[in-house]
Amino acid sequence: MTVQVEVISEITDEVVEAFGRLLPQLSGSAPPLDRAALESIVSSPAITVLVARSSGVITGTLTLALFPLPTGIRAWIEDVVVDASARGQGAGQALTVAAVRQALAAGARTVDLTSRPSRAAAGRLYERAGFTMRDSRVYRYAPGAD
Repeated sequence: MTVQVEVISEITDEVVEAFGRLLPQLSGSAPPLDRAALESIVSSPAITVLVARSSGVITGTLTLALFPLPTGIRAWIEDVVVDASARGQGAGQALTVAAVRQALAAGARTVDLTSRPSRAAAGRLYERAGFTMRDSRVYRYAPGAD
């Protein structure tokens, strides 16, 4: 199956439906995104939203954040999700490769991402795409979290 990757520049009913279907597969706690929320994300100059299409249907998405720091332009991949019915068919790989290409073309010095250890298949995908595990700790500040 051929997978096409494209950058989302306009929020359509199809994009809203796709996020409504995909986001719950990524996070059980993330609230649903309406058109206005998606438009806010897509219109951010720091964000590029990519989608993968298989047989014309959006089967996955990836968000690429690019931002300048004193040490150079950095890139961060977040919120990667491929529909359960399309996993193992190359959408995740195609999204990741496209995001890395975009980041490098924009001058990013590095491209980072995180993945839970329980997501073994995702870890293998990222390693096949050239990512290596770093010896680092990730810290999170979450006000109100217990």
